[in-house]
Amino acid sequence: MNNHPYWEDVEQGTEIPSLVKRPTTRQLVRYAGVSGDFYEIHYDKDFAVGTGLPGVILHGALRSAFLGQMLTDWIGPNGALRKLGCQYRGMDEPGVALTCGGVVTRKYVSDGRRLLDCDVWVEDEQGRRYTPGWATVELPSRNP
Repeated sequence: MNNHPYWEDVEQGTEIPSLVKRPTTRQLVRYAGVSGDFYEIHYDKDFAVGTGLPGVILHGALRSAFLGQMLTDWIGPNGALRKLGCQYRGMDEPGVALTCGGVVTRKYVSDGRRLLDCDVWVEDEQGRRYTPGWATVELPSRNP
């Protein structure tokens, strides 16, 4: 059964199903391996503290990847993530639950594509949104 939305099912103001992530230092090390970002603040606590941080911090691009996962989980294999961008305005530490969320801000057709613009974000347990962003997704139509 397909639980992914069609373009006709979504309106401005539709909330994107949230995604909760609980990053660990192990995940940060693994992400460093695939991204090539081996800056020690992401996996070496002593080094991070020596630079004035409270401990290791998440890679900014990992938070962006969480947003991409939330969006692609929502739109499914017949949708397409056309654009994704975000800003990194603060630091998140491993061990803290992060909730990815979003809302549709615009619904339109362009060059025959059925598109949705969305505001997206990553929010920590205190409700701080250190990673605000934006995205454009394309959804399939029930009436192609």
